[in-house]
Amino acid sequence: MTEEPSGAAGAVDSVLGALADPTRRHLLDLLAERGEATATTLAERLPVSRQAVVKHLAVLDAAGLVSGRRAGREVRYEVRPAALDATAQWMASLAADWDRRLAHIRRVAEAAERDAGPTPPD
Repeated sequence: MTEEPSGAAGAVDSVLGALADPTRRHLLDLLAERGEATATTLAERLPVSRQAVVKHLAVLDAAGLVSGRRAGREVRYEVRPAALDATAQWMASLAADWDRRLAHIRRVAEAAERDAGPTPPD
């Protein structure tokens, strides 16, 4: 398995935890589509209250997936792709490790099959 620098595992865990909820994934999709939006605007597109949207945005913010900035009385949220990119890189590295392991198993199985020789007919 790939080794991660300290803190990276926590960041990946945080991102995966945040993405586990379908409402939060939908919020990310909406923000990616719009560029930026307020909690009120986002709540209009979801079957949840504005307060629920704010709570979901707080989880996404804590995971580093969105950021909010004050614009007068509003808070405008936007996607921060760095945490998602880091998680995608971790997943790609993990997939590469598994591909190497499976390729090794395949080579061992093929070698064992060659060494066994032809099988007699039934």
